[in-house]
Amino acid sequence: MIFSGYGEQFRLKRNFRSRIAYAAAPVTADPSAENIPGAPAALDWDTTLRFRHHLWDHGFGVAEAMDTAQRGAGLDYPATRELIRRSAAEATGPIVAGVGTDQLPAGPATIDDITKAYLEQLSDVREAGATPVIMCSRHLAAAARDADDYRRVYGTLLSQSDDPVLLHWLGEAFDPLLAGYWGGDDTVLDIIQEHAAKVEGIKISLLDADYEVELRRQLPEGVRMYTGDDFNYPSLILGDDRGHSEALLGVLAVIAPPAAAAFRALDGGDVTTYEQILGPTLPLARHLFAAPTYHYKTGIVFLNWLAGHQDHFTMVNGAQSGRSPRHLLALMRLADEAGILPDADLATHRAGAWLTTVGMSR
Repeated sequence: MIFSGYGEQFRLKRNFRSRIAYAAAPVTADPSAENIPGAPAALDWDTTLRFRHHLWDHGFGVAEAMDTAQRGAGLDYPATRELIRRSAAEATGPIVAGVGTDQLPAGPATIDDITKAYLEQLSDVREAGATPVIMCSRHLAAAARDADDYRRVYGTLLSQSDDPVLLHWLGEAFDPLLAGYWGGDDTVLDIIQEHAAKVEGIKISLLDADYEVELRRQLPEGVRMYTGDDFNYPSLILGDDRGHSEALLGVLAVIAPPAAAAFRALDGGDVTTYEQILGPTLPLARHLFAAPTYHYKTGIVFLNWLAGHQDHFTMVNGAQSGRSPRHLLALMRLADEAGILPDADLATHRAGAWLTTVGMSR
């Protein structure tokens, strides 16, 4: 356990030099509220914001209101808007925030309604003071007839954005309702090339390292690739003599202290130490994001509870039931092997209590 008891030694409050790294942060539910499926999201604001400071203190930027924060999985838009506003107001490091269409009711929507919804959220994020990340829209995936509809919507958003934004491509492993997004293999690259001055980068979460590298090499100069590949992030971030990916990852939320040390080793040109640190986190990440991948948020909150970042294992939308006890037990063992649990006594106590409640204490 290389990083057992890591404490304060990696809290340098300094961003990394060689790579850009955003950690997609989860939210902490208010355990005294309903937070059952279908109920409005009620958050424990103090704990939710304290965790963001934990990430900033380790040198990471915060990717706010993304799928890791249960966007589209229980975090409704009123709560999302307030989350972005509060996080941006307290930010002590970089912050980007998701822009979507989830204020629209579920079901069919016109292309014009989808565009207006996107523009409303784009304005909300800009007003809060965060950099927008234009997320994939379930409404657009359902409404688009072909690639031209995607070009129309994204062209409007990018042309009306005052400053460059990030694009976000969430694959169907993370959200099956986004299958076939963009309407064609080259659409997203066409959009980026046409509006390169308004695109700071694109984050892709396809769990396909070869495709990410292929797309990365075709991006216009000045447009960055951000990996969202929680299966292959060490090699994609390291890159090769033809470039590398920056990071915007959910897994960074649970491996922040060792990952910070790895990024600082890379800043110093120490690739061996970088790989030695991140290598043991990869089995943990691959189990955390195992199919059905969209339930990975349950594992992140479970690990944050064991690590002491929150005092309970209750989630918005009742999502604590999204993974089986067997899956979480294996996750706990992998977390221990990766050395990401800072207080062994606390983790052991909480694990014991949890095992009792799920009938696995013997």
